Amino acid sequence: MIHHFIVVSILTAWMSTTTFAANAVFDVRDFGAQADGTTLCTGPIQKAMDACAAAGGGTVVLAGGKFLSGTIYLRSRVTLRIEAGATLLGSTNIAHYPDNVPAVRSYTDQYVKQSLIAGENLENVGITGRGLIDGQGRSFKMKDRKRPYENRPYLIRLVNCRDVLVEGVRLQHSAMWMQHYLGCERLTMRGVRVWNFGNANNDGLDLDGCKDCTVSQCVFESDDDAITLKSTFERPCDSITISDCVARSHCNAIKMGTESNGGFKNITIANCVVTSPTHTNVFYGRGRGMSGISLELVDGGQLERIAISNISIHGVTVPLFLRLGDRARPFKDGMEPPPVGSFRDVVINNVVATGVGKIGCSITGLTNAPIHNVLVSNLMFEFEGGGTRKLAEKQVDELPKKYPESLMFGDLPAYGFYCRHVKGLRFSNIQLRTVAADQRHAMVFDDVENLSLDGLDAAFWPGGAAMLGLAQVRDALIRGCKPHAKDGAFLKLAGDKSRNITLLANDLSGAGKPADIAPDAPKDALATK
Repeated sequence: MIHHFIVVSILTAWMSTTTFAANAVFDVRDFGAQADGTTLCTGPIQKAMDACAAAGGGTVVLAGGKFLSGTIYLRSRVTLRIEAGATLLGSTNIAHYPDNVPAVRSYTDQYVKQSLIAGENLENVGITGRGLIDGQGRSFKMKDRKRPYENRPYLIRLVNCRDVLVEGVRLQHSAMWMQHYLGCERLTMRGVRVWNFGNANNDGLDLDGCKDCTVSQCVFESDDDAITLKSTFERPCDSITISDCVARSHCNAIKMGTESNGGFKNITIANCVVTSPTHTNVFYGRGRGMSGISLELVDGGQLERIAISNISIHGVTVPLFLRLGDRARPFKDGMEPPPVGSFRDVVINNVVATGVGKIGCSITGLTNAPIHNVLVSNLMFEFEGGGTRKLAEKQVDELPKKYPESLMFGDLPAYGFYCRHVKGLRFSNIQLRTVAADQRHAMVFDDVENLSLDGLDAAFWPGGAAMLGLAQVRDALIRGCKPHAKDGAFLKLAGDKSRNITLLANDLSGAGKPADIAPDAPKDALATK
């Protein structure tokens, strides 16, 4: 009984001390910071941060004005809170941002070494509040096009940190990426608003080789990519959930890539709204954003178990872009190029897109490295249209080494989907429309094996190519379609390797004829039931 009393007393004392430390508040003004927006406050803010850490942790508060600062180093068990009405204002003097090369090395370290808020190997850290962090990024100019990222600091860069909370704050005007989280675990981002325009490489969020992270209820508006998953070193982005966000970008609204050395695994993206920015000048990209959702694997690694659902897209050029390439850029100088990666097991469901461009969507692998197992269902897409019959015959270059971008192939032979080098492809309940007349195929499948197309409802314009274009397609089931092509064919089939293609339970009364069969296609490749 006495021993029990002693243990309880010690535990109670320890809990009281820990609670006190966790609740300790350090106002930077008590350490000499001046909230006038002109006095450099780096030293006082850092002193408050260090004092808070030495006391066992707590909160460092900025309140009551604008605090000008260079690099601030976060500490474990410390939360930086920017109160409503307060601003952390980044200095415009690059000398106030010392180089900081982390122990965890990635491709980006040879370029960007500075940030306004920095931290490495930390635990239980936070950036919260209803205030503003402004990097004044327009003041930093690109000086050397051969090393374009130098001397342009991030707003936030955390490396190899665990249990990170970023909540409520407004972030604007970074000189580079707004936020870079490299090799972090258990990051929670909630209710953050990002506005990043005025300089090159103005991404909204970059999760890089991170694990067990959630991003929710945020608004990202950026000139460059808005929400980006990267893997610039050997670790994959693994177990990431992105939900209930708004993404507006002149480039790619939601993107995996371009760097992919470690790959992307176990990712869900749900309940998001994607549009192009309004009332902003374009530095990169185009007024109409380049893409809504882009999945890109070009530097090795594995992309697998990706689920995307309930997405609303408006006013971008290409709503969906999936690409397996072979740029093969190593993440460190002197390393051997990585082998071609693997891209598989992707589910995309419940996506509506309007006001999108002419190019068309694409799902493309490589001849020696096809994409595997993609399921796309419940889509309603309205494209700009305007494609010609001649464009339907276009031969699309492979471009295995080219930087992946939704614009890379130019206007495609299909106004809806162009799919090449895929094994295991399922489309179900797909509606495709165009605003202007478009004489291309609605969908093209080239070197696709194990294809299922169920319930296609696609626009057909007089004088257009067959609704479907198939070349070198093996083991396909096409069913439940009702084409409206009185003067055209439902599908065109070509390729000496085409085989075992079955049309089942389609209403072809609205088509001029079921199929056009090219001379090189086997006569028994197509069966109608």
